[in-house]
Amino acid sequence: MLAAAPMLAQAGATIKVGEDKSVSVGFGMRGSYSSIEDGASNGTSRSNDLNLDSARLFFGASLNKNIKGMFNTEWDGDKIRVLDAAGQFAISPELNIWAGRLLSPSDRANMAGPYYSLGGGYWAGVSSRYGYNGGIFRGRDDGVVVWGNVLEGGKLGYSFGAFEGHTFGIGSLTQNQAKAAGVKTSDSLMYAGRLQYDFWDAEPGYYGTGNYLGGKDILAIGMAARQQKDGVLTVSRVGDYSAWNVDFLLEKRIPGSGAVAVEAAYYDYDTDNVIKSEQGEAWSAGVSYIFDQGLGWGKLQPFARFQKFKPDTNLNTRQSDIGVNYIIDGYNAQISAVYSRTKVAAAPDQNKFVVALQLQY
Repeated sequence: MLAAAPMLAQAGATIKVGEDKSVSVGFGMRGSYSSIEDGASNGTSRSNDLNLDSARLFFGASLNKNIKGMFNTEWDGDKIRVLDAAGQFAISPELNIWAGRLLSPSDRANMAGPYYSLGGGYWAGVSSRYGYNGGIFRGRDDGVVVWGNVLEGGKLGYSFGAFEGHTFGIGSLTQNQAKAAGVKTSDSLMYAGRLQYDFWDAEPGYYGTGNYLGGKDILAIGMAARQQKDGVLTVSRVGDYSAWNVDFLLEKRIPGSGAVAVEAAYYDYDTDNVIKSEQGEAWSAGVSYIFDQGLGWGKLQPFARFQKFKPDTNLNTRQSDIGVNYIIDGYNAQISAVYSRTKVAAAPDQNKFVVALQLQY
């Protein structure tokens, strides 16, 4: 990510090895304490767990001012796995070409990821279902993408790419699994794209962030879509896959006080009626406020958010969160405390309390 998103590269070290040649390295980790109602093995007591939720190594390299690359890893609880590996051709701010393994164009929540969203490892997985629960690893995919920032200093961001696909999530086979199971299907690519316009400050780069922590005035609207013929593969049926969403972020600094942020998104998922539990509509919304006045090492940022996924099975999932972040050094050092309530159809509510620490170097 140090090479991939200059606006987010606040941590890490860069070593120059010649004119326009350099190597960069960084490290990120998230750990947490969680307590879930009735989560203990006896089924009636609260669970108490200490977890290393994530540990990542970030590597970047620059061959010259136009040819770069990234290689990032993630610990999955058992072993270190490849997260991103891509060659990057920076022709101009208006035209970039990346090829390899990376996040395909999607909504703001997915492009920001758990390290750059509110709440210490928060993932919008109830509403943002762009492959995070399936696919290669953490929603990544193999492919090529063309992206850039144009108009008025880069206020219009675009990205469009072709990818292997078959990564949308629960219940579907990969192309290789389908072939092994004797499922006859075409091998079409998945096409994905995103457009975003920033009415106030521009947001350069391919990846985004969920909140600027009072660092910018943002008024942005984005739209993403993806489609794959025969993209839904099961042993019994094959269908086309498509999805689209609209997302919105407003963040405004209030001089001498702080900054308020409001976000919202709408999603539509279509699996050609093959996997109805993953077909339907979703919504998300959130609000936060970061105070200018410091408290010890950092600043407080209370927040609240809501997510809902309404599949065609009518087994709805809702999640509400309320919490506070203690921002010490942007997304490089912060502590969060979050109370969450999740409701799945007619099942009892699940109440969870999490305290999380995030560090990036």
